[in-house]
Amino acid sequence: MSTDRLLDGRLKIRHLVLVTAIADEGTLVRAAESLHITQPVVTRGLREVEDLLGVQLFERLPRGVVPTQYGRPFIERARSVLAELRTASEEVRLLQTGRLGTVTVGTHLAGSNLLLPRAIAGLKAEHPRLTVVVREGTPDMLQQLLLAGDLDLTVGRLSSTVPVRLEQERLHQEPIRLVARAGHPVHDGSRTALADLISYPWIFPVAQTALRAELEAVFFHEGLPLPADRVECTSMLTLRNLLVSTDVIAALPMFIAVDDRELRILPTPLSSIRRSVGVTMLKDRAPSAAAAALLTHLREEGALLAALERDYAQSEPFPLG
Repeated sequence: MSTDRLLDGRLKIRHLVLVTAIADEGTLVRAAESLHITQPVVTRGLREVEDLLGVQLFERLPRGVVPTQYGRPFIERARSVLAELRTASEEVRLLQTGRLGTVTVGTHLAGSNLLLPRAIAGLKAEHPRLTVVVREGTPDMLQQLLLAGDLDLTVGRLSSTVPVRLEQERLHQEPIRLVARAGHPVHDGSRTALADLISYPWIFPVAQTALRAELEAVFFHEGLPLPADRVECTSMLTLRNLLVSTDVIAALPMFIAVDDRELRILPTPLSSIRRSVGVTMLKDRAPSAAAAALLTHLREEGALLAALERDYAQSEPFPLG
């Protein structure tokens, strides 16, 4: 199929809306209801797209439809096109009113404590009428939202591999450190080797996360089992409450502890765990004016945090990581 066939006027915006609605709803009937049209109109529109592409986009099942191997990438691209059109419409509307509009950013733990809040504060001081929407989620969830056009960018730990349509920009590196509450008995003694800490309760990341795998590797390298008394958690609110109210130990990005008066860093080195923190964006989409403004402040704050990390490493009485 020649790609020109998609650009000769036969493929309409309504076709993209229709295909994504079918994917979202799972049946032609519910898609018709969501679009406030009749089912025959949906059926005819789907047939037009499939005839134009020369492939079947959905497999028909007794209780609905599911995307085929051809449908999945087409639907993903259709969502991106629709998201771009919504963004363009909103930018035109905001330019008419003299506003920059809205930037939607996703975050997960690393970067959410200092980098993103500081960047937002600087952005709002410069553009008080700009709206910032922050959405928290797992890295995998945020990648999917980014690909679907529901996020302008994400801030946090950079992944070793990302989908081909995404690109990453490193802003600073942040070591992972062991942390306990101020007043924890571990701070009173000199026994802070990893083997000495196993008897305490711990908070671990959940399985299938990068930090969990890295922590397991550290314990394995030391010839130690994982702590038997542990909670597995990714909720920062739950994690911090447990840290300040109990004797748990947790591994956290360094700046979370440095910026929290109720937490103290342990002198136990985790030399193999460092996080590259930065932004992830779509390659094939230019950032909106609002997103570009936030990026500028993120880069500025990232440079300041990189310098802060160097200063903190030099001032510690023990080697940093």
